[in-house]
Amino acid sequence: WARDWYTGVPVLMVVLLLMYEFVGVIGAGTLVDFMENTVFNAYLTPFLQSLIPHGFIYDLLVGEYGAISVGLTYALAIILPIVTAFFIAFGLLEDSGYLPRLAILSDRIFRFMGLNGKAVLPMVLGLGCDTMATMTTRILSTRKERLIATLLLALGVPCSAQLGVVLGISASLSIGVGLTVFGVVLSQMLLIGFLSSRLIKGERSDFIFEIPPMRTPVLRNVWTKTRYRMKWYLREALPLFLLGTLILFVLDRVRLPGGASGLGAIERVFAPVVTGFLQLPAASARVFLLGFLRRDYGAAGLFDLVRNGSLDAVQVVVALIVLTLFIPCVANFFMIVREQGSKRAFVMLAFITPFALGVGAAVNWLLRALGVHF
Repeated sequence: WARDWYTGVPVLMVVLLLMYEFVGVIGAGTLVDFMENTVFNAYLTPFLQSLIPHGFIYDLLVGEYGAISVGLTYALAIILPIVTAFFIAFGLLEDSGYLPRLAILSDRIFRFMGLNGKAVLPMVLGLGCDTMATMTTRILSTRKERLIATLLLALGVPCSAQLGVVLGISASLSIGVGLTVFGVVLSQMLLIGFLSSRLIKGERSDFIFEIPPMRTPVLRNVWTKTRYRMKWYLREALPLFLLGTLILFVLDRVRLPGGASGLGAIERVFAPVVTGFLQLPAASARVFLLGFLRRDYGAAGLFDLVRNGSLDAVQVVVALIVLTLFIPCVANFFMIVREQGSKRAFVMLAFITPFALGVGAAVNWLLRALGVHF
C-alpha cells in the first residue's frame, strides 16, 4: 500500500495530515504558547527585567533585541518545541520503515527531474537540516544527480524549524495558507528540476534499493534519536540565535550620519524590494536578512510578525514562499561550496535570489488580482 502509486499517495496524504496536526497544532500551537507566554513572557523575562538595572546590560540581555528576551525566547520558546515535535514525527516515520517505501513511491516524480527515488532521502533529511542533507547527496551516483539535488535542496526544501513555522502559521490562520505555500514551492521545484535535467549534461543512474520490513516503531529508539537531534539543535543553533540577536542589537545601536540606526538603514535599502516589489512591511527585510544567517532565526522572526498582526493572509503566503525559496543559510551555502565548488555555489546564489523574489511578486499579484483572502 505504501509503495503502490494509487494507494501510496492517499497514505502519504494521511501521513502529512498527521504531521500537520502534531507539529503544527500541538508543537507550534500548544507547546509554543506555553513556553513563550507562560514561561518566558509571564515569568522569566519580567523577573530578569526587575533584577537588572536599566542601561547597557539591561538592553543587551532583556531589551528590545536582548539575548534573553529575543535570542533565547526565539530559540527555546518558539523554535525548540516545533523542532522537537518534528523530530519525534520524523523518528516515528524513520523507525517504521516508511521512508524507503516513500523513495519507491516517489521514483516516478524524481525521474521527471532527472533523478531517481534515492533522491527522496536527502530531500527528507533536508526537512531536518539542509546542510546535512547537502552532504548526503553523495549517495547519488552521478555528478548530474548530485548537482540537481543540491540545487533543489537550496531552492525549496525547508528545514525542520521553517517547516514547523509554516505548519504553525497555517494552523493559526487557514489550511489554505499552507496548501498554497507548499503548492507553489513544489511546482517551482518540479519546474526547476525538469529544466535542470534537460540543461545539465549527464546520465541518470539506475534505481536499486533495499527495502527493510515494516514494523511498529520502538519508542525508546525514537526518543533516543529525538534526544540526540535536540542536543545537536541546541549545540549548533542556539549560539547562532544569540549571534543573530547580537547583530540586531549592534545594528540597532549604531548611529549613522543623520541619526538613523544601522538596522533602519538596512531596512531603507531593502524597502523598494520588500515594500514595493513584494508589498510586505519594512520589518520583513530583517527577517530575510537573518534568514540568510540562520533559516530558523528568520522563520522565528516571521512567526513573530504574524502573531503581532503585522501581515495579512496574502502577505503571510508571499513571505513564507520567498523565505522558503530564498537563498540558503550561511552554513548550507558553505556546504554547497564544499560539495560543488565555489563557482557552482555562487551561480546557485545568483539564480535563487532573484528567482525567489520574482515568484513572491507573481504570487502576490495573482492572489490580489483574484481577490483571494484565505
